[in-house]
Amino acid sequence: MNRGAKVAIVARGQVALDATAQELKAQGGSVLSIAADVTSQPDVDRISSTVQSSWGGLDLLCHCAGRSMRGTALTTSVEEFRDLLETNFLSAVRCTQAFSSALIESRGHLVLVGSLASKVAAGYLGAYPASKFPIAAFAQQLRMELGNQELHTLLVCPGPIARYEPHLGGTRYIKQAPDVPAAAQQPGGGAKLRAIDPRWLAERILKACQQRRAELIVPRKSRFLFTAGQLSPRFGDWLLRKMTTE
Repeated sequence: MNRGAKVAIVARGQVALDATAQELKAQGGSVLSIAADVTSQPDVDRISSTVQSSWGGLDLLCHCAGRSMRGTALTTSVEEFRDLLETNFLSAVRCTQAFSSALIESRGHLVLVGSLASKVAAGYLGAYPASKFPIAAFAQQLRMELGNQELHTLLVCPGPIARYEPHLGGTRYIKQAPDVPAAAQQPGGGAKLRAIDPRWLAERILKACQQRRAELIVPRKSRFLFTAGQLSPRFGDWLLRKMTTE
């Protein structure tokens, strides 16, 4: 906001949306708030038309809608896999397609926020990794097809994000998956990583857009795990177990 940007924010919950808009406006920002569900095509079309009629274009689209879960691969239902694919992946496809023309016209930036789980699949995360892996493939395909049209696509793969809800602690997933290891119920699925400050990450994303980078992986040391897993899946699995607490 302190860089003079006009910002549109989207969320399903009107109360939280209004509170966030007021907070941003209090900082002197120009904010357009839209209550919508990005898993709904009519809602996505409405978001696109609202932004277009209000601003006449767009320079940056950041898709960060998503939901995590806990569970085993064999006990997570097909319906849960479908639900997370709709929320974590297909909503990104809907939004990208809706805003693609405006972004290509402005030679703008498409930011797809995936996860470390877009690159590796730790245990006990239910349908989450399977719903995040496609984000990485989608981002690369967009770079291959539209890079020559000056659409910049940035894949962001962060570790666990610090939440400003300390009362939740590590209890979010206990009722959902009481049979998975206690460590896996913690933020990040037990990954031995420091939680990322979202404001710091936002600054890194903006810098990566300025540099028109293809990927932003936080923490950077995770790149070694990704490379190891590609060279030797067995060694990659061993290393992933060492980096998580089971």
